[in-house]
Amino acid sequence: MPLEELERWLQARVDQHPVTTSIPMLDGYVTAVVAGPVSIGPLDWICPLLAVDADAFNHGGTPEFAAIFAVAQRHNDIGNMLSTAPKQFEPMHRRKPNGDVDPRPWCRGFHAAMRLRMSDWAPLLDTSNTDHGLLLPILVHCRDDQGRPLLGPTRKGREAILRNDTDIPAVVEAMRQYWMPTRYARAG
Repeated sequence: MPLEELERWLQARVDQHPVTTSIPMLDGYVTAVVAGPVSIGPLDWICPLLAVDADAFNHGGTPEFAAIFAVAQRHNDIGNMLSTAPKQFEPMHRRKPNGDVDPRPWCRGFHAAMRLRMSDWAPLLDTSNTDHGLLLPILVHCRDDQGRPLLGPTRKGREAILRNDTDIPAVVEAMRQYWMPTRYARAG
C-alpha cells in the first residue's frame, strides 16, 4: 500500500481511533519506535497506530494487512536510513499554506509513540540530564491532554530557537545513539 493510500485508509478509520491519521504523524510515531530507548514488539505499537486487532497480522490480502505491511516497510526504511546514512534522514513534514514547514503533526506522532513506554524515556525527560535538550525541538511542538503546550507557557526567545524544525533530523540520530548502548544491552 503506497503511503498516500495508507493516509486515505487511516482517515477513513478515524471513528476507530487510530493513533495517527496522517503520514507525517505516522512517520514521527514510527521514528520514535525506531530511535527510542527500547525495542517494542510490532503488535504493541502497530495495533494502536492503525487501530487494528492483533488478528489482522494473520490475514494477508486484507486492507488491514496491507496497512500493517506499509507501516513495517516504513519502519525498516527509517531503521536502514539511520543505520547506514543518518545524515540523509528527513522527517515527512507537510507545508503550511505560506510554504513553511509544519513539524507539529510529525512531532505529535513522535510523542504519541513515546507515551507507549514513557517510563523508558524518563532519562531524557529529566531536565537535570544534559541530554534532555535532545527532546526539546520535538516536544516544543506537542500539547498535553488538555491542549496546553507540553513544555509549558510560551517564552518568546526560547520558542523561536526551539521551533527550528531543521534540528529534528540531528536530534533523532543523537537520540538513537544515546539509547543504543542500553537498547541493545536490554535486547541481548
